[in-house]
Amino acid sequence: MSEVKVKLNQIEKEAFDVPSLDKLGMTSTKITETHKPRILLLYGSLRDWSYSRLAIEESARLLEAMGAETRIFNPAGLPQPDTEDETHPKVKELRESMIWSEGQVWCSPERHGAMTSILKSQIDWIPLSIGAVRPTQGKTLAIMQVCGGSQSFNAVNQMRILGRWMRMFTIPNQSSVAKAFLEFEEDGRMKPSSYYNRIVDVMEELVKFTLLLRDNKDYLVDRYSERVESVEQLSQRVNQKNI
Repeated sequence: MSEVKVKLNQIEKEAFDVPSLDKLGMTSTKITETHKPRILLLYGSLRDWSYSRLAIEESARLLEAMGAETRIFNPAGLPQPDTEDETHPKVKELRESMIWSEGQVWCSPERHGAMTSILKSQIDWIPLSIGAVRPTQGKTLAIMQVCGGSQSFNAVNQMRILGRWMRMFTIPNQSSVAKAFLEFEEDGRMKPSSYYNRIVDVMEELVKFTLLLRDNKDYLVDRYSERVESVEQLSQRVNQKNI
């Protein structure tokens, strides 16, 4: 088993696995992407003590221990969709990170039975197409939510639909942390628990699926209907402003 290099006191090192191309049987000379998987993490709260952010930070530690490169986008300062244009610095940062990523993690609190507007606004800033580039198509996605009370799955169910709409490969596993206020220490680190173990499961699965799919992403999402369209026609059809 691989050694856990970042400080993860909750982890049993003997059981911790770092996914790799070799373990997935992907040793073919056709493999071209050998860099660390690039994972973008989004959270859905602006509170100073945000449990969705703490869960995302814990996820980033796990992903880095599994050999991934991570970016966490801070939604503070991101304007509401349609109140600014794409030249706004936070919009540019978000879109550039979307294009950079090969996989993503979304985590939202459940508020009034739904994902928060903070999380949804981040996705609403991402068009299905920027010219001929699709910022999210064919990328992997893991979804999580934190709950103020008993365990619920409303937010992750919505995010699963949203991931499909953004043409992403949303992995089967997911995480919902009940009574999140009981699951974190005063320093912001997550306590050992079955909820923590599930997050480990989700991150491990995300890295595996990212390694499996990223080399063939373009082919897997290649569609006949789009091959018969010109780039200009495609951009006009999927461009949000023209709907």
